Amino acid sequence: MDYMIRATAAKGQVRAFAATTRDTVEFARASHNTSPVATAALGRLLTGSAMMGAMMKGEKDLLTIKIEGDGPIGGMTVTADSKGNVKGYAFHPEVMLPPNEKGKLDVGKALGVGVLTVIKDMGMKEPYVGQTILVTGEIAEDLTYYFATSEQTPSSVALGVLMNRENTVRQAGGFILQMMPGVSEEVVSGLEKRLSQIISVTALLDEGRTPEEILKYVLEDLDLEILDQMPVKFSCNCSKERIEKALVSVGRQELQQMIDEGKTIEVNCHFCSRHYPVTVEELKRLLLQAR
Repeated sequence: MDYMIRATAAKGQVRAFAATTRDTVEFARASHNTSPVATAALGRLLTGSAMMGAMMKGEKDLLTIKIEGDGPIGGMTVTADSKGNVKGYAFHPEVMLPPNEKGKLDVGKALGVGVLTVIKDMGMKEPYVGQTILVTGEIAEDLTYYFATSEQTPSSVALGVLMNRENTVRQAGGFILQMMPGVSEEVVSGLEKRLSQIISVTALLDEGRTPEEILKYVLEDLDLEILDQMPVKFSCNCSKERIEKALVSVGRQELQQMIDEGKTIEVNCHFCSRHYPVTVEELKRLLLQAR
């Protein structure tokens, strides 16, 4: 079962999140039929977004992360709430690329040069929007850069997706460490040294380590205190009702054209690829509600 934990260390000088997300990423892969490199890209962003969503306080707070790049994948959009629910899609899920020089899936090349946008809707009049460039396109480094520049929070983000030979998801997960205001130099330098020694987060997951064990391993002598854990899952709130509302909003003229074509239309959800057939009779009913 996928879940994440929230924790603090070094007497509150560091806050930490860690997640295991294999089922969530596999659900996304199966829903969107993503290629291995697109699965890795989307899986990393889903994992990072789930942990960033958990940083928000409000029940109805929503986080959206958009990446747009000039690489063949085009970009991705992911949304997460504060309770571990996350959903997302890649613009071109079918992209195939050769491995990079380290023999790994080349997520950076798939995304290319571009922009990362973080939108937090916390019930204010205007949502918070932060935007940074893609530093490497590998996502973990891009989120680290976003935290440093947009939120002035020195952070370390590690995200990974490991594929099986038949291209299903073998492991997925990650962690985020954040230095709190007033953190001591000693804690910072100790952490930097420790992080430089760590093998990839997917290797830790593949050894069978839980999120708790990963944080204990990373924050070895810093008095880790686990605060809580919550499930993580791919969850889409699309429904026939929402689809119908969207159709009403396209206006009478467009609806009339669909009716005139005289056949059932199919509306697909971007986020989960679910199909919603809408019959001519249903379109006629919607036409009465449209302006």
